[in-house]
This record gives sequence, structure tokens and C-alpha cells, in this order.
Amino acid sequence: MVLLWERDAQTVGELGQRLFLESNTLTPLLKRLETLGHVKRRRDPADERQVRIYLTQAGRKLRQRAVNIPRCILDASGLDGRQAKRLLEEISALRKALENHNSISKGPKHRSSIERVR
Repeated sequence: MVLLWERDAQTVGELGQRLFLESNTLTPLLKRLETLGHVKRRRDPADERQVRIYLTQAGRKLRQRAVNIPRCILDASGLDGRQAKRLLEEISALRKALENHNSISKGPKHRSSIERVR
């Protein structure tokens, strides 16, 4: 929801990329949000292969109810704002390093032990 509040009408692929989720994981979540009346899923008229996600009025109103969630999470974490920011930066750096490693190690010589077991 946060990503849609930032920018409405994103494709399932765009949302998945930003959330680091595959579409087969994201689609059931979006269907649930649609059932709850928070979003609508529609084919993109310019490209029928794409499904765009649009906030409904109820989805926009939900933002007002969620405004205190970040503060509650920070309070529950026991971190101060500076520590939380540093942690997020470190997680982001780790994610980028793992993505870079994954894109480099596509060849069979560099596959992870998990991939070799499959």
C-alpha cells in the first residue's frame, strides 16, 4: 500500500521489483487487497500483458489510519531514529550486494550450493 500511496497505477511487475517479490507471490496479496476494496486491478490499455494496480477511495483513506505505524514500529524496535536509518542503509547495501552477486553468478561455475542441489 505504501508504494501505491507514493505512486498510484503501478504495474504488478513494478511493484514486485520494488518489493523484491515475484508476481506469483505478489498476485495473491493484490487479490486480497482487491477483495478488501483497497485496490483495483486492470489491464493496461496500452499493453494488455501488463496489469496495473489502482488505489480505490477506500485504499486512499486507509493511509490516514496507517500514519502512526512507522512510529509504532520504531518504538517497538528499541532503536532511535539514527540507528534505524543506519540499519536501513546497511540492509539496502546488503540487498544491492546480493543482487550484484546474483547477476554475476548466473553461470554454472558460480551457482550457489542451494541451486546445485535442485
